[in-house]
Amino acid sequence: MKKILLVIIYVQLIAYSLSAQFTDKWGDRGNGTYVNPVLPGDFSDLDAIKVGNDFYAISSTMQFSPGMAVLHSRDLVNWQIIGHVADDLTRISSSLNWDKMNSYGKGVWAGSIRYYKERFWVYFGTPDDGFFMSSATNPAGPWEPLHRLWNVKGWDDCCSFCDDDGQLYFIATQFALDPKNNRKYNIHLFKMTPDGKQLVMESDTIIYQANGSEANKLYKINGLYYHYFSQVTSEGRVIMMQRSNNINGPWEVKQLNHVDSKTDKEPNQGGLIQLDNNRWWFFTHHGTGSWEGRAASLLPVHWVNGWPVIGKVGADTIGNMVWTGRKPILSKSAKIKLHTSDDFSAQKLLPQWEWNYQPRADKWSLTQRNGFLRLYAFQPLNPKDTRNIILRAGNTLTQRSLRTTSNTVTVKLDIRSMADGQYAGITHFSTTSHNLLGVKRERGVRRLFFRQNNVDTTGIILPGQYIWLRSHWDLNGENVYAYSLDGKKFEGFGGRSTLTWGSYRGDRIGVFNYNVKEESGFIDVDYFNYQYSN
Repeated sequence: MKKILLVIIYVQLIAYSLSAQFTDKWGDRGNGTYVNPVLPGDFSDLDAIKVGNDFYAISSTMQFSPGMAVLHSRDLVNWQIIGHVADDLTRISSSLNWDKMNSYGKGVWAGSIRYYKERFWVYFGTPDDGFFMSSATNPAGPWEPLHRLWNVKGWDDCCSFCDDDGQLYFIATQFALDPKNNRKYNIHLFKMTPDGKQLVMESDTIIYQANGSEANKLYKINGLYYHYFSQVTSEGRVIMMQRSNNINGPWEVKQLNHVDSKTDKEPNQGGLIQLDNNRWWFFTHHGTGSWEGRAASLLPVHWVNGWPVIGKVGADTIGNMVWTGRKPILSKSAKIKLHTSDDFSAQKLLPQWEWNYQPRADKWSLTQRNGFLRLYAFQPLNPKDTRNIILRAGNTLTQRSLRTTSNTVTVKLDIRSMADGQYAGITHFSTTSHNLLGVKRERGVRRLFFRQNNVDTTGIILPGQYIWLRSHWDLNGENVYAYSLDGKKFEGFGGRSTLTWGSYRGDRIGVFNYNVKEESGFIDVDYFNYQYSN
């Protein structure tokens, strides 16, 4: 019996590892230890820095607005979103606006955050629109309006760097097809003008070439220049490092970690951080995602022969994934919590929210009814395409769907001002699949409805003013919906669904509202209550 139990436990651990994470635990355990991931949600393309006693990170957001999330921590384990760099995605491209919505998998890609010249600096790229930058004195914002550094296609994964003499540099990857239609990856280094807003094009130098070489970061440590990047190898996307005593080279190169895409999900994009006690850490995303997207983990760094080896050092002096460990910093102060819930009493949306594409500004309000979010309905871009309608419906407000043992979102809606042709409610969606639970009004009658696989299931007539909608999903991404007419007694409705990811993004939970006939009707959202387990 004992052997049978051990086998069952072993199989369960393997199943968890293959699905996304080592166990159902995550983050701060409250006893001085932590479990990876520290953020069990879609925090992709991370970079991180230390400024004083605080840690700041950025995470790419693709087509979601506002773009480029900014996170804060005091201990590298507990994080919260504090703002975004890009308020207006139309400064990048009109395709990121509510009236286009045709840039899934594009938009705000990986970037870097740095602190020099008494300001925070963020640089990032998009595959079609080039590189952009902004700066701020407060990482929570406001950030300066986006400045286009370079209008170019086929580049990504950039980083700025300020040398000891104040000279600014910029590093990025060019990915292009050669004459034989093979994709080539060249990593370029440029000087920048003193204001950081222009590249000195004649300084362009290629410092590395290989398959899938991206995720660039530049550091200067103990007088040596270190170029961090990732590279696709036979074992997967691994972390690499170049070093030199001259920023123009020549460079030595070394692999810093081993990966297994099935069990450790390829940690790669991230930032190296040195603590006051001279210990080093690496805050990273897992490059291979499941339905929750590319989650965030914290790995120890060990210096071996002058190389920052990431994870547990093997006999070959290359690192391996670490799932648990002691917290880098022990603090008696209350840990910060990843924000999710909102009662819409603030004058602006809380920083955990992101619209799917740049929203239509005149179709939502937090001031027209105090304590409520008002969403006005308008037509999706192709109202007859019900299979993809949520991907073309503007002003869908979203959050990341976290991967914990138990996750429950409850939304209270005032539906009395809905118009014929209007649909409103909650949704889980990615570019791979979506499902909806909500209310539709036809011929003056409001009814409950559920949609999955392009099939609608119609429920009861809803004569009242309010309805409560609930979504509950588990560690495996299995979701069920329920509704209530009084906020107390909930009844299940619709089938069980499985959350998915697509176009580099994890599943999103969101509030939708559209009208397939005309611009008419609105709903008021009283609250969005999001509870998750740890």
